[in-house]
Amino acid sequence: AAAIARGLGKAAGMILTKQLINAPPNVCNPPAVADTLKELCNASDCLEYKVLEKDECAALKMGSFLAVAQGSGFPPKFVHITYRPKGQVTKKIALVGKGLTFDSGGYNIKAGPGSMIELMKFDMGGMAVVMGAAKTLSEIRPENVEVHFISAICENMVSESAFRPGDILVASNGTTIEVGNTDAEGRLTLADALIYAENMGDMDYIFDIATLTGAIIVGLGHEYAGFFSNDQDTADVISASAKFGGEKLWQMPMPAEMLERTKSKIADIKNVGDRAGGSIQAALFLNEFVKRTRWAHFDIAGVAWSWGLSAATGYGVRTMVELVERLSRL
Repeated sequence: AAAIARGLGKAAGMILTKQLINAPPNVCNPPAVADTLKELCNASDCLEYKVLEKDECAALKMGSFLAVAQGSGFPPKFVHITYRPKGQVTKKIALVGKGLTFDSGGYNIKAGPGSMIELMKFDMGGMAVVMGAAKTLSEIRPENVEVHFISAICENMVSESAFRPGDILVASNGTTIEVGNTDAEGRLTLADALIYAENMGDMDYIFDIATLTGAIIVGLGHEYAGFFSNDQDTADVISASAKFGGEKLWQMPMPAEMLERTKSKIADIKNVGDRAGGSIQAALFLNEFVKRTRWAHFDIAGVAWSWGLSAATGYGVRTMVELVERLSRL
């Protein structure tokens, strides 16, 4: 019976993930997603819901996230859900998901064959995985672990108020970022979300999940996701969790010298480097916003969507749930 309950819990999480990704972007916009996640929490006695509106994000100086959001007619929503177990907490984990409900590319617009602009409703795949994991964990209720589910939710659109290539943004930790390409927006929203997660204090692990780069698809195809970590012991647990969950995942390198490609002459860092090793450069960029916590970044751009079925796969929920449970026992 316990095994059946666990299986049903995982299925419920994957169904939520698929529904969020499959929904059309004119329906599944930032306010609608926030409302759906509020309903998820209202239906559970172990999930707490919090949403930061645009003015609250501005008060926290989330200039990187808000720049991406400013071109849309829909307001951004920064959602923070917390799972609290009964009894003692020995581990605290943050799962941070990229939440672009639609990505036009901005002024570096996605154009031409292969741009996949018509599929960019799946650019909130990371957020969908994180919230699917929240659904599952609220049903199977692991002990000893407190989990925070975070997403900076917005659209990346073209308008007279949209951010531009060449802009200098200031993230919530004061880091200045030169915008080299408005279509490298996911890492900009994640930067402020990662800072927020670490600033909560006493976080044992932070994991971000994102449909981040086309480069990971070139490297690993549609069969494997890639992950990067600043701690090899954590990476080993991640690999074992993915294997147990039946999801193909490959550890990628993080050579520090490649960060040089994202150096800017007029800011602390640039949001793009060159074309070679694009997924690695993106991971190194994100790592700059996690200063003291064990961290990993999952790039699921190639596996979140099934081109054959023309539907979301639900990839990532099983790995995230297994990872949380394994780390709670360490």
